[in-house]
Amino acid sequence: MIRPYVLAETNWNHLKDEQIELAVLPWGATEAHNYHLPYGTDNYQAEHMVEYAAGQSWNKGKKVIVLPTIPYGVNTGQTDIYLDMNLNPSTQLAILKDLVTVLNRQGIYKLLLFNGHGGNNFKPIVRELGLLFPKMFISFCFFPPMLDKTAYFKEKGDHADEMETSLMLYLRPDLVLSKEKWGKGASKQFRIKAFNEGWAWAERQWSKVSNDTGIGNPEFATKEKGERFFKDVCTKLDELFCSICDADITDLYE
Repeated sequence: MIRPYVLAETNWNHLKDEQIELAVLPWGATEAHNYHLPYGTDNYQAEHMVEYAAGQSWNKGKKVIVLPTIPYGVNTGQTDIYLDMNLNPSTQLAILKDLVTVLNRQGIYKLLLFNGHGGNNFKPIVRELGLLFPKMFISFCFFPPMLDKTAYFKEKGDHADEMETSLMLYLRPDLVLSKEKWGKGASKQFRIKAFNEGWAWAERQWSKVSNDTGIGNPEFATKEKGERFFKDVCTKLDELFCSICDADITDLYE
């Protein structure tokens, strides 16, 4: 069935008389995810989440449209990992300028960037776009911090870990290798304490911190954990979509 809230599936017959309130752009990456998950893991996760949540919002009468996923992200720390694809932040800004120009010209003044990849940092980009397009309300979110992961998963991690493996076991089990092929996701930390504490930052050189490209042990991942986490994320996303649709962007503060 054609989903009217997914731009890649819908058609001019539907859209010519529609008044979209919010455009959602999922943005992922193409990169190695341990031995067992596909290079497109971030894209599959982001796309499924926004499409599921947009369907909930659409059924409530909210005019949300999901734009096609951008499948490449910032992978400047992974240049020596085979076929990890990189877009520089300046390229991301150029792409977004062109897309926002379309939305702004056509009177769709609300855009949410849904980030599926930890290497993407949209804050400075959104600041610059806001200066260039003062009529636009541009925001972004990143799904892993949306919920307390310890309530769902046993092991900590941030890449091809228990969380991502559980999600892919639920969303695309056909693309997950059998468990005996899973890497352990062991990783090294900085020798400089401040970077590990989170109040100072430096980019990780991925091949020097992980042998299998994973960071976080996926051993205890299950489809059931992935389904529960996915649906709870989508519930919060639906609430966000509806709130942005209902918001008067000329009167946002109280």
